[in-house]
Amino acid sequence: MKPYPWSWVLAWAAAAIANAQTNRVNIVFCFADDWGRHAGAYAALDPKPTFNSLLRTPVMDRMAREGVLFRHAFVPAPSCTPCRSAILSGRYFFQTGRGAILRGAVWDPAIPSYPLLLRDAGYHIGKAYKVWSPGTPADAPYGGQTYAYERRGRRFNQFSQSATKLVRSGRTFEEAKQEILEEVRANFRDFLADRKPGQPFCYWFGPTLTHRPYEKGSGQALWGIQPDQLRGLMPSFLPDVPEVRSDLADYMGEIQAWDAGVGIIVEELERAGELDRTLLVISGDHGMPGVPRGKCNLYDFGCAVALIVRGPGVRGGRVVDDFVNLMDLAPTFLEAAGLPPAPGMTARSFWNVLMSDRSGLVDTSRTWVVVGRERHVDIARDGWLPYPHRAIRTREFLYVRNFAPDRWPMGSPGALEAGVLPSQNELEHDTYVAFADMDASPTKAWLVLHGTEAQWKWYWDLAFAKRPAEELYDLRKDPDQVHNIAEDAEYAQVKRELASRLMSILTQANDPRVIGDGATFDRPPFTDPTQPPRIFAPRSQAPAP
Repeated sequence: MKPYPWSWVLAWAAAAIANAQTNRVNIVFCFADDWGRHAGAYAALDPKPTFNSLLRTPVMDRMAREGVLFRHAFVPAPSCTPCRSAILSGRYFFQTGRGAILRGAVWDPAIPSYPLLLRDAGYHIGKAYKVWSPGTPADAPYGGQTYAYERRGRRFNQFSQSATKLVRSGRTFEEAKQEILEEVRANFRDFLADRKPGQPFCYWFGPTLTHRPYEKGSGQALWGIQPDQLRGLMPSFLPDVPEVRSDLADYMGEIQAWDAGVGIIVEELERAGELDRTLLVISGDHGMPGVPRGKCNLYDFGCAVALIVRGPGVRGGRVVDDFVNLMDLAPTFLEAAGLPPAPGMTARSFWNVLMSDRSGLVDTSRTWVVVGRERHVDIARDGWLPYPHRAIRTREFLYVRNFAPDRWPMGSPGALEAGVLPSQNELEHDTYVAFADMDASPTKAWLVLHGTEAQWKWYWDLAFAKRPAEELYDLRKDPDQVHNIAEDAEYAQVKRELASRLMSILTQANDPRVIGDGATFDRPPFTDPTQPPRIFAPRSQAPAP
């Protein structure tokens, strides 16, 4: 392990000692897997009617009223491990070594992570459920299972499946819901009980219920969400058909369960008299999985997320337009605790935005974010090759640079390349059967099985087809980001300016994809050229159209 620079260690230790006896803020981070920018509080901010208007999220709506609702929050990468590596370290995902990929990720112990820095400064730290995808060995960013508070149960992680099982055993849905939520409560109470008197705490609440799979039909069966109510409320890149509407309703049910889980955390903070001493942050690690333009994509449905912040000194009732990359949370949490940023952090604290009393754009330098991805699933392409792309998002435009346009963005067609059309069941449950960078789902199944029909081919192309080297979207005219205008002469100057800004930012940040030969992520240890793609053998042997 490389030692931290001594000058920084001394400065950081002095700050920690100076703050040791002060009434420091607690930090609770509620972070849902695969939850995008979806909550009732966002309905009024949407440029057109969306399914947010049907969501019932009373807890998060209350936190938004009492705190700050961010309109432009984005993940650093729309894949869980690189996103979380960036958040924990306060760096761009491509600055985290093997933390920049999902499968095969290894945490570099020389990279400071904010939870362990807070622990070293006297905080009681703990977590429930998912923090860093490859697990938590001793050198991982949350320091191993020592800090896990999950012994009362983990059923909340698969809420729809757990609740459906209880309902089938004879309980009412309300009884089932409360039984599962009591596990959340008991885990958090265990965490609070372990702290020393007056000790500040840092807790990561990271359930995976909004990650697939969902119990099919649970949105309607458990929550009463009628799929037909979604007619006309879905983004234009999702086919407005019964199968997709039902799939989205199931996702919405999990979001409402997530809201109830956050409610338990809020209740327990209030019971302990700590809510008003706690910086409560609510967000998610990327957009909806298993759908076009969502998870693993650099469009808003994949990268834009909810961000709600409530806490001491945070003036409530504000909607803020500042752009925030979630990697900015690490230095923000440290500043809230009275600590300096760690060496190597390229993220910027937005504590000044939280401490302001203004709405709209508070910090005039916060008008853009840069996002990107390399590899999600290891065997999505020959030799574990990634799909390298980066993007810059401003208020008016999204510019995407695809560095390897000859590769399939969602992974190779898999079984389809072998001339075999998988069954609906396989496409709903086996992510790897085709286009492995899109999670298995009813929506994916519908698209694969209907995409060759003329009326639906446009949707198939948006989801799976190869993409040009450059994409540009005018968000004023095209908020769903489906009409690429990169070759439109009218936007030539805009494209040049955004491309130049993006490459300048990536170069300054030493992105391996743009410095040197740019092939770092195409070689071991990030890839394994000896590994062929998985050999698919679907049970359905009907020839692919």
